[in-house]
Amino acid sequence: MNAAPTTAPLEAPVQTETAGEPLPIIAVTMGDGAGIGPEVIVPALLHADTARRCRPVVVGDAERLRQAARILGVSCEIVSVETPADAVFGPGRIHVIDLGLLPADLPWGQLSAVAGDAAYQYVRVAAELAVRGDVQGICTAPLNKEALHAGGHLYPGHTELLAHLTGVEEVSMMLSTPKVKVIHVTTHIGLIDAVRRIEPGLVERTVRRGHEAMVRAGVAKPVIGVCGINPHAGENGLFGYGEEEKKIVPAIEVLRADGIDAVGPLPADTAFFLASRGDYDLIVAMYHDQGHGPVKVMGIEAGVNLTVGLPVIRTSVDHGTAFDIAGTGRAEAGSMVEALRQAAEMSTAPAR
Repeated sequence: MNAAPTTAPLEAPVQTETAGEPLPIIAVTMGDGAGIGPEVIVPALLHADTARRCRPVVVGDAERLRQAARILGVSCEIVSVETPADAVFGPGRIHVIDLGLLPADLPWGQLSAVAGDAAYQYVRVAAELAVRGDVQGICTAPLNKEALHAGGHLYPGHTELLAHLTGVEEVSMMLSTPKVKVIHVTTHIGLIDAVRRIEPGLVERTVRRGHEAMVRAGVAKPVIGVCGINPHAGENGLFGYGEEEKKIVPAIEVLRADGIDAVGPLPADTAFFLASRGDYDLIVAMYHDQGHGPVKVMGIEAGVNLTVGLPVIRTSVDHGTAFDIAGTGRAEAGSMVEALRQAAEMSTAPAR
């Protein structure tokens, strides 16, 4: 799938600081080098909006980025650095912590265990930078799960991988579009397992992580809609076996007692409509497709995937590696620009 189109000219003014605070340093992982990651990273890092908001440093392969720049016909300087602190930002310059893991003749658009292992290593290094406090956010280009597994790394995706690498027991996936934002109580597990896993403590912790993320994003008092599990949120026991009353209502009662404006359980088939018209700042989905389906209908072109609960905020484009167009110059960088924007907005400023 193509990323969304860019919304402003590709410019690269010298980055500035706002209100005397240094711009956050964002580690940008290159993703699967056989996919469109390099082709969306190059224009996104040269984008005027990115330059105004953050100091991005790629963790990846410098030569692959140079190949992508040639394919795109973009003139820029790709500079290898040892650490983010070594980067000297300026017009037309992209900094990369060069792991040098990809062969120069790696085919575009083909599944590769080598590229899968490299994608893992990029994330590993970014996580280490985050834990040390060398970066204030992580923005990930897409990886291919089959290639990741072929490379020997058996994780369902970025969310679980980053949680493991940073030593965090529990994180949440949030999807953000211009119309609606949604956080998930469960994600990459089967539906039956998801229903079993949902319990009041998990629901409560998920809502709290979502509330914190919204406050960091500038929504002082977010209104949070919490979906039910069954059709019509159980309709007073008509559907299901009382899951809403057992698993969700107790969490909402605790949250509201603490001053968090959580509303529900709501019928999922109307919750997203209400959010899209502005009734809710954030929707809490109970399982993967309950949240992903509506979001992808309402705004995948500008969608961003966030992981909340890590030592730093992590954002990603909400599209895949697009092997069918990789290496053709047809991938568009708008979603990566948006992911970098949200990473910058939700990251704390570094200490001077």
